Amino acid sequence: MGAELTLLATTHRVAPGLLTWKAWETLRAASRVLAGSADHPLLPYARDAGVTVEVIEPEARALVDAARAAPVVWLAAPDGDEALMRRIGEIAVAEPLGIEVLHGSYDLPGARLLDLVSVMDTLRRECPWDREQTHASLVRYLLEEAYEVAETVEEGDYGALREELGDVLMQVAFHAVVASERTGETAFTIDDVAAGIVDKLVRRHPHVFADVTVSGADEVNANWEEIKAAERAAKAEAGGGEAVPSALDGVPMGQPALSLAAQLQRRAGREGAPDDLAPAGNAVGERLFALVKEAREQGLDPEAELRAISRVFRDRVQSWEREQNAG
Repeated sequence: MGAELTLLATTHRVAPGLLTWKAWETLRAASRVLAGSADHPLLPYARDAGVTVEVIEPEARALVDAARAAPVVWLAAPDGDEALMRRIGEIAVAEPLGIEVLHGSYDLPGARLLDLVSVMDTLRRECPWDREQTHASLVRYLLEEAYEVAETVEEGDYGALREELGDVLMQVAFHAVVASERTGETAFTIDDVAAGIVDKLVRRHPHVFADVTVSGADEVNANWEEIKAAERAAKAEAGGGEAVPSALDGVPMGQPALSLAAQLQRRAGREGAPDDLAPAGNAVGERLFALVKEAREQGLDPEAELRAISRVFRDRVQSWEREQNAG
């Protein structure tokens, strides 16, 4: 060992027995392996591997003295033992000591999502407000957070985007923990949510995960719609096959009206539905519906266009108000 004191750091987001080969070699070669708690999650795995671990008081001076007598590996607590490490560093400045920090495990991308799941489980158990929430009561918060994401993107405020996306992610985790409390076929967990979207993405990207070849983005989109149509047909068959699957299945009717009209027109257009199916008898509604069609034909999102002009109007009104107040 090249150091008198080796601090073995691990992440609590990885199963405690899953250490790097270097970490296991270091443990087996150490003169002494010490830990600050008999409940340290690594202890059972170390003992299974034939490594003797001594439990001592997690005190900096005692640890430094032990390392001076013989090379020591210290099993850092899952929280990192930061205060203890700082104290050891202070001692080492005055009394030179060979110290090595060895990372026995590392977070993988997405590992912090485990923390989110844990925090939401805790809040659901211990926070009176969180305990009372249902899927129905949470819907408005999910919509609000989604609109805040849209606003940060439209305004180009990408510095705020991370926080807003976190708020949306929290809502997903919240719905999942509520669902996990149910019994029966409607119960699910956050893992079920993740598994479902992973399966869907893999299924809808055969040009990435299978042997399908595409010439470009347009063909990807065409394949995507074809796969979705097959999925709708499969759902209809699983449900008894009485209803004829429709290209409009799954269109959320509760979305903003301009977005709704655009999505309905887009899906109907892909099916070759004639234009004269558009409803009549409501002059204002007809004009709005026609404007949505016009925007789509120009490659524009009517909802985004109206929001953009509304922001300009807001800014002009606020500027006018400031002028009035200044006068």
